[in-house]
Amino acid sequence: MNKRTLLTLAPAALLLSACGFRLRGVPEFGFQSLYINASTASTLARELQRTLEGSGSQLKVLRDAAAMPTAQVIMDLLQEQRERVVVGLNASGQVRELQLRLRIKFRLRTQTGLELIPDTELLQQRDISYNETIALAKEAEEALLYRNMQTDIVQQLLRRLAAARL
Repeated sequence: MNKRTLLTLAPAALLLSACGFRLRGVPEFGFQSLYINASTASTLARELQRTLEGSGSQLKVLRDAAAMPTAQVIMDLLQEQRERVVVGLNASGQVRELQLRLRIKFRLRTQTGLELIPDTELLQQRDISYNETIALAKEAEEALLYRNMQTDIVQQLLRRLAAARL
């Protein structure tokens, strides 16, 4: 009985191992140090720095302006914009649905000015229903959605930075 079970499970194990699935490992960057040129008030830049430092890679992340000349590459966060657009109204003209957008523009360059990633815009958007009777709860939901969009953009940035090579 054991041999028969083993013989029936062996092909299944071979098929699963051949599917190509593997966990995403530690990102490998084509540079050793990165300066993030962004406003000190930028929450996205802070989250990007935390994510890069916690990724387990050997990348040295710099935020101090005095350390900029020592960085191999510079990521300029050119624009970070939050938008709130009305997309739905009821019959009496009251807002019923909003679209939240987080738009950033960045570039990656070397000290000499060679662009590794030209000006690139990333956009995340989420739809949210709105009801003025529960406005406080909707504000909290809005903040949570913005935080979620920011995390998604940071992950996109991480993948793009890992793909850039000197």
